[in-house]
Amino acid sequence: MSDLALAQKKCKPCEGGVAPLTREAAEALLADLDGGWQLTADHRSIRRELAFKDFYRTMSFVNAVAHLANIEDHHPDLEVGYNYCRIRYTTHAIRGLSENDFICAAKIDRIPRV
Repeated sequence: MSDLALAQKKCKPCEGGVAPLTREAAEALLADLDGGWQLTADHRSIRRELAFKDFYRTMSFVNAVAHLANIEDHHPDLEVGYNYCRIRYTTHAIRGLSENDFICAAKIDRIPRV
């Protein structure tokens, strides 16, 4: 699967009752994302830090991420400052990663950053 294929998918509702992705499955999906995403040591989440020129550009990006999260009904944890945004995805209902996390990450990779 490629980043484009992931970005074209839609998130599926997850209320629990399914196992989180294994480390191997998460690593395979991670390989399909832009290189900035990292798998955490416990392989329960992925994260990425982005740098921006100024606050306006940072907040424009964050607003686009928020819009995407609402459309997909899958929400990241965000840490935002003057010229940076840290994004962390995990599927809270299963206490680990699901394909939804990678779908949203692939969609974020397509948000223009100027």
